[in-house]
Amino acid sequence: MATGPKEPPSKLAEGPPVSDNPDTWAQVPRMLRQADLLLPPPWQDVFGPLRCGKVDALMVVGQCGQSIDARIATASGHSHYINGPAGLAHLHRLRALVDAVVVGVGTAREDDPQLTVRRVAGPSPARVVIDPNGRLPPSARLLAADGIRRVVITGTDTACELPAGVERVRLGTSDGQIAPAIILRALAERGFRRILIEGGASTISRFLAAGCLDRLHVLIAPKIIGAGPSSVSLPPVERVEQAIRAPMRVHMLGDEVLLDCDLSAQRIDLGMAKKST
Repeated sequence: MATGPKEPPSKLAEGPPVSDNPDTWAQVPRMLRQADLLLPPPWQDVFGPLRCGKVDALMVVGQCGQSIDARIATASGHSHYINGPAGLAHLHRLRALVDAVVVGVGTAREDDPQLTVRRVAGPSPARVVIDPNGRLPPSARLLAADGIRRVVITGTDTACELPAGVERVRLGTSDGQIAPAIILRALAERGFRRILIEGGASTISRFLAAGCLDRLHVLIAPKIIGAGPSSVSLPPVERVEQAIRAPMRVHMLGDEVLLDCDLSAQRIDLGMAKKST
């Protein structure tokens, strides 16, 4: 985590409104994966920064959807859906642009997501679950056999039951958790270069605190919930100047706001040689 000011204060740059035009979007997943191809407007401004990382060969982006007051659910736990159609479409676009989408086992158990691309055109990414202690039921929808790679990351000695065809990655744990940097290295070794950390809040927070995110996409819905869990929770700092600095660009998605936060200044080098992606 950043320990002091290393650059000028962030400037809030506002991009043009993002229109939901399927005709201009259709070629974006293919074009993003080809070097030196500018994406058609407005997608270059929104997704161009995801083409490659500034630190090493990986590009790791986190995504969280929240209310104006940074809530991801009500106090009772109800969360479907804080974001509207435009925000949900943006999440599916992110999935279509990455090699792998990662969630923690808590999200996999509570929400039982599919993690596929359905709201927009584009390929579905590999689905990855972080499950240090073997809590994921084999009936989870994201483990369904559909031709897409499925990966479960567990502790070295964790016992678990997985359906046929699911890849299991065994990694060392500390206090029942697997370090984000170790997870990313293991995914890189298996060919994943562009990675989306989708949830939940504790998983995104751990990757952010560990300096393992290049960018963070925060989707803000026009709602004020007032109480409930927040989108990010980090170790406390004593002084404001110790806060993580994240230069931002702002995009309007219908009646929602997308904050595209650049975290490359605090991203740790994972030792991956840079190459075209």
